[in-house]
Amino acid sequence: VQLQASGGGLVQAGGSLRLTCAASGRTPRAYTMAWFRQAPGKDREFVAYIGWSGGSADYADSVKGRFTISRDNAKNTLYLQMSSLKPEDTAVYYCAARAGSALTTTRWAYQHWGQGTQVTVSS
Repeated sequence: VQLQASGGGLVQAGGSLRLTCAASGRTPRAYTMAWFRQAPGKDREFVAYIGWSGGSADYADSVKGRFTISRDNAKNTLYLQMSSLKPEDTAVYYCAARAGSALTTTRWAYQHWGQGTQVTVSS
């Protein structure tokens, strides 16, 4: 599976962005997808995941109520709608996928990763 993330950019605090991740290649019959992020000097951290059907999703506490993850399986595309952005949301955002239906926040459980897209929130 190849993942291509896009949609990052520079936005003022309080603004919104929508990230997109397009999957291509040999995709598993069912797969969980997620967003992670990595700020300078910090470890990559979980942001949100969504199950194959889109009915199950979870978020890091730091983004709950502000970010929404969704997917369109017909288009093999994952989204992250980010609102009320804060300077501390500044990071490179990565999309990830893992085969099967298990839901996990563990970074090491995801076999496939996109190249990352930079999100910068100015104060």
